[in-house]
Amino acid sequence: MGQKENGKKKYNQKNIIQKTIQNISVRLDIQSMFMLVLSAMTIATTIVMGLLIYNRFKMSVKETAISNAESRIESTTDQVNGELRNMRQICNAINYNIVQEYDISDQEFSRQFSLLYEVNNDKIQSMALYDSNGKIIAAEPVAAQKKNRKVTEQDWYKSATDEIENIHISTPHIQDLFENETYQYNWVVSLSSLVDMNQGDTPDNGVLLVDMKYSMIEELLDNLNEAAGETYYYLCTDDGEILYHPRKAEIDRGLFVEESSKAAGYENGTYELSLNGKKGNVVVNNLSYTGWKLVGVVPEGVQTASINKFRYYIIATTIILLMMLLIVNKMIARKISKPILKLDESVKSYETGGKAEIYIGGSSEIRHLANSVQNSYKQIEQLMEEIIRQQNKRRKSELDALQSQINPHFLYNTLESITWMVEANKNEEAVFMISELAKLLRISLSKGKTVIRISDELQHSKSYMNIQLIRYKDRFKVEFLIDEKVENCCIVKLVVQPVLENAIYYGVGNMDEDEGGKITVRGERKDDDIFLSIEDNGMGMSQEVVDNLLTNSEKVPKHGSGVGLINVHTRIQLMFGEEYGLKIYSEPDEGTKVVIHIPAIPYSEEKREELENKNRKRERVEDEKK
Repeated sequence: MGQKENGKKKYNQKNIIQKTIQNISVRLDIQSMFMLVLSAMTIATTIVMGLLIYNRFKMSVKETAISNAESRIESTTDQVNGELRNMRQICNAINYNIVQEYDISDQEFSRQFSLLYEVNNDKIQSMALYDSNGKIIAAEPVAAQKKNRKVTEQDWYKSATDEIENIHISTPHIQDLFENETYQYNWVVSLSSLVDMNQGDTPDNGVLLVDMKYSMIEELLDNLNEAAGETYYYLCTDDGEILYHPRKAEIDRGLFVEESSKAAGYENGTYELSLNGKKGNVVVNNLSYTGWKLVGVVPEGVQTASINKFRYYIIATTIILLMMLLIVNKMIARKISKPILKLDESVKSYETGGKAEIYIGGSSEIRHLANSVQNSYKQIEQLMEEIIRQQNKRRKSELDALQSQINPHFLYNTLESITWMVEANKNEEAVFMISELAKLLRISLSKGKTVIRISDELQHSKSYMNIQLIRYKDRFKVEFLIDEKVENCCIVKLVVQPVLENAIYYGVGNMDEDEGGKITVRGERKDDDIFLSIEDNGMGMSQEVVDNLLTNSEKVPKHGSGVGLINVHTRIQLMFGEEYGLKIYSEPDEGTKVVIHIPAIPYSEEKREELENKNRKRERVEDEKK
């Protein structure tokens, strides 16, 4: 019967291992998962970066177009102001150096007047001096004035006589005062001012007229528009009258509308404006002496061509970058998944009866996992062999049965939880759980020792509870309140964990999270005794069940840790004496408290060997009696 039971246990544990391996194997291909995740992240990141770069470039194009318009307008304004300044200086030179210096009837006056015109005829279309009655006194180039031209009714004449201290500048107009044999009439800007003149001994007032060639200003504006692309510039008065426009002919025919009145209302600066129903920007700059405004129009379409080109560039670059990144992602996914796939193959090989050697390679987490799995396999095999070897010894069988308290179902569930964590890329949680399992197994073996430190026993219990907390998804809490004075004392190993298991299965394990399940482990020293208590607030037990737990193994459940409590109680008494062992206190719906009572014996190798040798001698004597 004993051999059959041993074989059945070994068969069941092998089935558990095979199911665990199958759960590890049944999962999505990890390389495909890595590739899918990395590709999704790459595509999302590339698209977001492309959109950000595109929007930044769009803003930059707009800012550059406006900045160029501002720079060109400022430069052209300086040039036009310079030409107007030169014309004012010429007017002042005629007034102060010729008109006021010479008698207008003198030949020297005519000579100086003519000479000044010859020197500046590249800028001046004509010059004329009129008396207070509007009669012409001198003109250059010499030409007869047209009949029936009432000079005193001309705007430039009225402006000069109304404001006598200023030089007045007219808007561009055709000058048709003088006879012209070629019948060509030129566009001019007239500068006029009231001057004092001498005719013999009689002083008089007159009006000086200097017609500046409008072509100079027009040429500057033409050059400005030729280099501007879709941006264009025009000249208007402060009330919106257009003086110059590159599309003047279309405006005159009603084919194009320029909202110059809005722009004329702005001071110097850059403004966003709706231009013929479309967004755009206008740059406004005032010209000196005139009240005119030079306006630059930057329509939204100016940015479109550059943006479209850049859009194609972004799309092409994004596609190339995506292809490169996908290739890199594939290489990375292969590199990451390769050791995991090899680990999977080695586990499958073990499942089919191959070597128990597990592949160990890759990152530190995978190596740790592989080492833990391999060590777990070895430890399980060792435990099963140990169980078989110890079956013929009654006391040994009880001890070894308790040493293997990490039953197959617990191990199976633990490994299955680790599998799920690995599949979900919860590497830190998996490493933590494997580490706790390794600690638990290591302390369970304890190199064959029966007596260990209380601190090691508590570490074993903490590792066990850490695993259970993960499995039960923190439905209850655990608290260890241990006096440091007890940690370095001797205890029979694996006496706390069965009590904790009992507290979970029959206490807080089936409680909901909101019910506040809790297990408290306390340790204290009183004189020469140590008391370790495990208390839960679960459903508790009747006094009848409590009385049977430590006296009659036939009346306790055959699963969980009912039998384990009897073994713990017996082993403590065998090691330390009849006065020690377990005490159980419980009430239905109130909870259960189990107190482990042992003597306070400081731990040392000599004391451990003494206790274990004493226990072995007692066992031999009892076996010989039987």
